[in-house]
Amino acid sequence: MAIRDQSLGDAADNADNADNDDDQLPELPPKMPGGARIRARMAAVQAIYQWRMSGTDIGALLSQFRQAGRLSNLDRDYFEMLLRGVVYDVSGLEQAFDTHLSRPAVQLDPVEYAILLLATYELRECMEIPFAAVINEATNLAKIFGATDGHRFVNGVLDATAKDLRPTETSRSRRG
Repeated sequence: MAIRDQSLGDAADNADNADNDDDQLPELPPKMPGGARIRARMAAVQAIYQWRMSGTDIGALLSQFRQAGRLSNLDRDYFEMLLRGVVYDVSGLEQAFDTHLSRPAVQLDPVEYAILLLATYELRECMEIPFAAVINEATNLAKIFGATDGHRFVNGVLDATAKDLRPTETSRSRRG
């Protein structure tokens, strides 16, 4: 499976050619706050992309990720919640950000589309995570896996989507 012609395992391999294990996510700096959740998001983007491109059954996809060792050192419950939540309601999530797109969703880069789905799910369902943190994490994912300026596109769409999904929180942010 390729994201931007490079799997997560390949990205780690290219970063340090000493390790040939294609089944590991890229390393994070030691003691990085939220590292397990960041890794869960990274794996979820890959899984959503794979699901969308190949139509792999979610159960089979989860099993595949487990067997390949891609779920080590991440928040597995969060990964599974994200994956199942996105796949369960793709059309509802897409409707939440569709009005903020300059082109039809089917024309979006598949990586950016996966990131928008994931972040929109977090904006809508994970109210304990501040909207700015959701947008920041999605923007970082787009910088890692997306097209050259894809992070700007993702940031703009999610900023507008957050105003729709969390109007009270975003208005407080603008005042302060």
